[in-house]
Amino acid sequence: MERGKVIIFSAPSGSGKSTLINYLMTQFDCLEFSISATSRSPRGEEKNGVEYYFLTPEEFRAKISEHAFLEWEEVYENKYYGTLRSEVERINTKGNIVVFDVDVAGGCNIKKMFGNNAMSVFIMPPSVATLKERLVKRGTDAMEVIEDRVNKASYEMTFSDRFDRIVVNDDLEWTKALIRKIVKEFIDNE
Repeated sequence: MERGKVIIFSAPSGSGKSTLINYLMTQFDCLEFSISATSRSPRGEEKNGVEYYFLTPEEFRAKISEHAFLEWEEVYENKYYGTLRSEVERINTKGNIVVFDVDVAGGCNIKKMFGNNAMSVFIMPPSVATLKERLVKRGTDAMEVIEDRVNKASYEMTFSDRFDRIVVNDDLEWTKALIRKIVKEFIDNE
């Protein structure tokens, strides 16, 4: 597989990562989002092949056996997330920079694979309490799921020092400007 530049975003659920990635996609024509595969059910208006490739746990495990993933993780029991090799190859072939939205373990694994061709960014919530408030306001998950996500977030934040950049998303407009600057520097650095 060709090793073009890649940008890796990881963060606890509710940190604003998707909002920031969506913003960046409007700012740089050379960026292309790598659609991850997951075995979880769609939330809200999510569509297969747009936000994720939705697979059953059985389909996901079959693709693991076929070595179809660049990286994958079982984030919760029978809830898999992964990056299909075919997705990265599709974007690389077009000459675009791959943008990943992955969990922290996946982000660390991709960084190891791509080395200096990768920039990894950890989006940090201002606090765990703020994170919980954001997840509740989002209104897409049951309270039990939110509690699981908040507990997982505390663990995920311990990985932040393994990333090239840590950005605290406390003020969205300020964070957008900072992320844009960080990405522009990485793109311009030959």
